[in-house]
Amino acid sequence: MTISRFNWPFYVAAVAVSLASLTGLFLLPGLALKLVCGLAFTVAIYFFFSSLSVSYLVYDRSDLYRWGWLDRALHGANRRQAISCHSGFDDASAELREKFGEMQWQILDHFNEEQMTEPSVRRARAMFPPTPDTLSSRYDAWPVAAESANLVLGLLAIHELRTEAERSAWFKESRRCLRKGGRVVLVEHVRDVANFLAFGPGFLHFHSPASWRRCWECAGFRSVDEFCVTPFVRVFVLSAP
Repeated sequence: MTISRFNWPFYVAAVAVSLASLTGLFLLPGLALKLVCGLAFTVAIYFFFSSLSVSYLVYDRSDLYRWGWLDRALHGANRRQAISCHSGFDDASAELREKFGEMQWQILDHFNEEQMTEPSVRRARAMFPPTPDTLSSRYDAWPVAAESANLVLGLLAIHELRTEAERSAWFKESRRCLRKGGRVVLVEHVRDVANFLAFGPGFLHFHSPASWRRCWECAGFRSVDEFCVTPFVRVFVLSAP
């Protein structure tokens, strides 16, 4: 699973905690200490296997990279000009061009090394550098003409904009670049129970549906469809009135 290669320190830490707690379970005196070690071992092992299992389900076994969800999101929409935005890691543009060959794709990379300091993003970018035709772009000032696109796609990337002000600015640029009747398709893990059970404290890296809603409503969008690709990834289809 490629995704596990970006987050290997998490798995190393989980193994270290499980080994240390297992050792303490057998060597430390007292019932209370043994209970603490047993709990730590259980939690570390649970999140180690749950995150690996969910990542495999989402990225390798689900419809996410088979694109049926995007067909649903684009049903009845104009498919001529599309913008795909990422934040330093692009493993989808080649497949999008192959699957949706009738669309002209412009790829924007919002990566900013001073702003996006998450180590996993840097590892992903090193392993999958941007394609030659990708345009480096500020999240709030795209090198794209106004009203020139029918679709803006954000695939598991826009959560790297950490504040609501930054995400609202991204949606405002989306609206500027969209033609009348255009759509934004946002695909994200969200901060909910399912992702907590899968990733533990790591779910705090995601944003709540309410936060996303405030951001797109600030830019004048409304949700026209919402559905899940597995219980862990949500698709929001947005349109401007």
